[in-house]
Amino acid sequence: MSEPPHTMAGMSSDTIPKTLARYCPGGKTERSISFERAAVDEQARTVALAFASETPYERYWGVEVLDITTRAVNVKRLRSGANLLVNHSADDVVGVVEAVEIGEDKVARAVVRFGKSARAEEVWQDVRDGIRRSVSVGYMIHKATLVETKDGLETYRVTDWEPYEISLVSVPADATVGVGRSASEPSRNPAPTHIEVKMSDTNTPQAERNHAAEISKIAATLPGGGDMAMSAIQRGLTVEAFQREAIEKLASKPVPTADVGMDKKEVRQYSLMRAINALANPTDQAAQRAAAFERECSDAVAAKLGKQARGLLVPIEVQKRTLMAGTPSAAGNLVSTDLLTGSYIDLLRNAMVLPGMGTRFLTGLVGNIAIPRLSGSATTHWVAENVAPAESNLSVLQVTMSPRTLGAWSEISRKLLLQSSLDVEAMVQGDLAQVMGLAIQQAGINGTGAAGQPSGLLTRITPSVIGGVNGLAPNWQHMIDLETNVATANADVGAMGYLTNARVRGRLKSTSKVTGQNGFIWENGTTPVNGYSAAVTNAVPSNLTRGTGTNLSAIIFGNFSDLVIGMWGTLDLTVDPYTSSTTGAVRLIALQEVDIAVRHVESFATMVDAIA
Repeated sequence: MSEPPHTMAGMSSDTIPKTLARYCPGGKTERSISFERAAVDEQARTVALAFASETPYERYWGVEVLDITTRAVNVKRLRSGANLLVNHSADDVVGVVEAVEIGEDKVARAVVRFGKSARAEEVWQDVRDGIRRSVSVGYMIHKATLVETKDGLETYRVTDWEPYEISLVSVPADATVGVGRSASEPSRNPAPTHIEVKMSDTNTPQAERNHAAEISKIAATLPGGGDMAMSAIQRGLTVEAFQREAIEKLASKPVPTADVGMDKKEVRQYSLMRAINALANPTDQAAQRAAAFERECSDAVAAKLGKQARGLLVPIEVQKRTLMAGTPSAAGNLVSTDLLTGSYIDLLRNAMVLPGMGTRFLTGLVGNIAIPRLSGSATTHWVAENVAPAESNLSVLQVTMSPRTLGAWSEISRKLLLQSSLDVEAMVQGDLAQVMGLAIQQAGINGTGAAGQPSGLLTRITPSVIGGVNGLAPNWQHMIDLETNVATANADVGAMGYLTNARVRGRLKSTSKVTGQNGFIWENGTTPVNGYSAAVTNAVPSNLTRGTGTNLSAIIFGNFSDLVIGMWGTLDLTVDPYTSSTTGAVRLIALQEVDIAVRHVESFATMVDAIA
């Protein structure tokens, strides 16, 4: 094999023998090994490989022996996100190092994950087909010792060295180690479709590799999962802890990044009404010229999000534009003193009760997503002396979300359309916020799952408390049963609370907990129902039926942080000038991609036959 150039950074006469230093001034060097196709995980796009051993390797300047111990190998760079390269080329990145292990068998191993670029896909296919079999590690020698000189050939043991990248190469230099090889005979079975954790002998190197591979599998389904997985593996998180952390990070993502770098002057210059007028009058050259800036902004958002606008995309900076109340020239004539301000997304949330209940919002999504969900946990066993515990499995399934288009509309008169003052902007934006927010809330609570609509809580959850054959007025025992149902499933954690409509609230405010005693089911305060928070919205249906009973209402109790609302991209505005053309009005349609998911249906209990 051809020798790559090598240098040794950070060397001094105290750490590197002069006989070695004279051949390698400056620091970096490489050595190669071969790996086996057996350790390729096609589903997770990962490969477990061995990148170094203590096998002596003869270079032109002598024999090199790498010391493979935790004290000698500094793996900090690899564990901080080192790249997987081709032929040591920094411009040819095809993956990332996700886990590193220094084995007791004097072998250094890693788990690498391939990217999805065209180049990475090409190399990944060669690895899967067994064409690319050789691995090389680039490293820096910090300390070496001359241990032997025989027949003029010097042998050095490198006792302090730092790998900084792993590469796929053409010819191996050390074929004694490879992918899948460990201190024990590796399994030749394909990777399972579900994730398993062997609870016995969890401190072995093989168990650690399984642990890293399982986290990598989950991370492969998540946006930005690679970085989360690498951090989790470095911190020694369990698969279950990583799953919880991933959900928290997804839920706390910022609002969509549909910003295009507008400064304050440009934000003030932007006119939603000019944009709507241009959409409503596509043949009016004056209207098109007037809205040239707004269309330019829309094109910039489309380019950034990688999506085609149906009408005009509104930049996030404009959606965050703050309108002031109290001044006629700044929307004061049309809004009250508690003006809704902030981003458009926040306006939507303020029009809903679900965010106040702890519902998770995932914003700025791109493509379909899969949220990992534990479906079965490992089990523990008491065992006698010298008896191994039985194996148990930790199963992880996925809750999937894909964008569904929500369209909300509002009508604007022809004369209003010609206005562009801030007060009109505030009125139109507020109207859109109201209708959009109500539609999202309705889907989250009672979405049918049909005709493109997501499935809401009441559609997904089988009623757990039955009032009567034809319905029944809710009583104290019904509340206790709802809470007990969730607690029995070990799901009474998180943002627990009640959700119902105004009719039920009125009934519960006048219903005693115990007949003949003081104290009503719904009391005053922030936790009005048995110490739990409670929210009211008429999006909770009051027109349900059971038997001969009609106009029945629903009551929902549970952990509302397990209700997830995903939002893709940014607001897309289109105009329909024809439906109300006889009155001269135009219909403004706001489009947003949304989906609803429930992480654990066991987190909720419902009663859907309450007479209120």
